[in-house]
Amino acid sequence: MLVVVGGHSRNIGKTSVMTGLIAALPERRWTAMKITQLGHGICSAEGEACGCEVELDHPYALTEETEPSERTDSGRYLAAGAERSFWLRTRAGALGNAIPAIRAILDESVNAIVESNSILQFLKPGIYVVVADPATADFKNSALIHLDRADAVVEIEREGAPAWKGVSPRLWTAKPRFVVKPGEYASADLAGYVRLRLDRG
Repeated sequence: MLVVVGGHSRNIGKTSVMTGLIAALPERRWTAMKITQLGHGICSAEGEACGCEVELDHPYALTEETEPSERTDSGRYLAAGAERSFWLRTRAGALGNAIPAIRAILDESVNAIVESNSILQFLKPGIYVVVADPATADFKNSALIHLDRADAVVEIEREGAPAWKGVSPRLWTAKPRFVVKPGEYASADLAGYVRLRLDRG
């Protein structure tokens, strides 16, 4: 089964939620993947401006992580217990180029967990979990478009009303919510919810 973990902004704990689920459910034999979409003019292969014709020369770059490490997100997946871990880079808006390669990896996997919102344009996961930090005002369009598809929300505990603008509360308050304290993203309740959903198939 495919589990997707997304979120409305950067640095709000998506990777920590991923590693928490991997560590809590090691029997699921996870293949993990992080998808990074790079800005205009940034090369997928190099991660910086290289003068190439990005879409033609380097439409995407896919690497498999082999060393558990806390230095990279893909390394953190392995350190948490994933059997395999990948990092996919592509130009913003060009993820479609990489879908055949992603499907090939998913077809070889027992269970897969992917950190991305944009993959929802192309694949239907068994479970979609959204990480939400009410104190972070930024709300990416890719997250807003797919928020109604979320099966569950991991909400960072904050005081006061959410700082988001133009986000209807009904899109997230009616869903199963797992409230975690800042810095404590591993939730036994969330892991139990995901386990139950996986068991149901």
